[in-house]
Amino acid sequence: MIDHIREECSDSSVDDWPQGRGESRDGVWSESGVHTTLPSSADVKWEAEIGAGYSGPTVANGKVYVMDRMTEPEAIERVLCFDAESGEQIWKHQYESTYRIGYPAGPRASVTVHDSLTYCHGAMGQLTCLDAEKGKVVWEKDLDKEYSIANRDRKLNRMPIWGMTCSPIIYKNLVILQIGARDAGVVAFDRMTGEEIWKATDDRGQYSSPVLIEQGQTDILVCWTGDSVCGIAAKDGNVHWQIPWKPVNMPIGCASPVVKGNHIFCTSFYDGSMLIKFDSEKPTAEKVWHRIGANEKQTEALHSIISTPIWLDDHIYGVDSYGEFRCLEAMTGKRIWEDQTAVPKSRWSTIHFVQNGQTIWMFNERGELISANLTPEKFNEISRLKIIEPTKKQLNRRGGVCWSHPAFAMKSVFVRNDNRLIRVSLAK
Repeated sequence: MIDHIREECSDSSVDDWPQGRGESRDGVWSESGVHTTLPSSADVKWEAEIGAGYSGPTVANGKVYVMDRMTEPEAIERVLCFDAESGEQIWKHQYESTYRIGYPAGPRASVTVHDSLTYCHGAMGQLTCLDAEKGKVVWEKDLDKEYSIANRDRKLNRMPIWGMTCSPIIYKNLVILQIGARDAGVVAFDRMTGEEIWKATDDRGQYSSPVLIEQGQTDILVCWTGDSVCGIAAKDGNVHWQIPWKPVNMPIGCASPVVKGNHIFCTSFYDGSMLIKFDSEKPTAEKVWHRIGANEKQTEALHSIISTPIWLDDHIYGVDSYGEFRCLEAMTGKRIWEDQTAVPKSRWSTIHFVQNGQTIWMFNERGELISANLTPEKFNEISRLKIIEPTKKQLNRRGGVCWSHPAFAMKSVFVRNDNRLIRVSLAK
């Protein structure tokens, strides 16, 4: 199944990181010849000046792409392209974007690169397809305007309070996004022209990006929306299954659905965790368990906010609401252990997880890169190295944070904060 999904999602080599969470959107990095124990100081190959934003970098065909925001002399979003070897800026594309959302540091979604085109999704719903080599506009759409997402009438407003965050996903001739509009919760466009091909659900939007699975002969897009987890046929938008999950407070799910075998795991800050089992032969699914604590401090299973957990064998590892690093028994949600050393305890503390063979790379919000082995017995930290400083525009608390997901490619890690993008070599 994984090989098939890789072909549908990306045509890039395993040395690339062409979309959010990697080649197959699963946080797996396949390169060999990299450190497992970090050196005493970071081997910084280059650094480049950028603006603020939450958008994680992507790497494809020798180039690095990232989005940011500038507010002076005017409010704009930018798509920036750098040479991956030298860090020299190759091109930039910018457009006016006035924010009417909370946490206005900058764009949220990672750029998706496919077939020499880039697909860029701004925080207010600007969707732009650019030539990956030159940065020329192929087509562009204002999703907010076209689908009437934001509205001054609070009852009609469908704009998430933190803006649009979905990283575009490619399926054959389509580019697909969760946008949360009325009667258009998820929309697919012709990736060459921008023409709408299908739309599905009336669910509210939230912050999670879809992933692909196979169910028999049907390729299914797993979308965690503001109202449900649903399975949508990628080719035509037919909703095959839908498991209601109404938030107790507001749609807040940021983490991507995690797929292991024929199970899907989702976790939310206020709404706890849910495990879903899907049929491998036909497009159906059912809830296995849902565990939720009394509040954001008295939690059950895992109440994650930004971090997407990692599922290894029979256990799930992730970060709870205040930075508690936990191991869960996957089939029950039972807590096996909890660790307080991976990231300082604070509300919304974040770690991004990436698997490379037996090594788990963990990039925490303090700008530290950690190599580790994760087992049901304990968190086995191998090494830790500060590689970038937290900054305050993403969050003006606790001295700032590094909340953007890193990219792993070319035997390196690419990370950003609110003022710079850097490449750090991990090559042996």
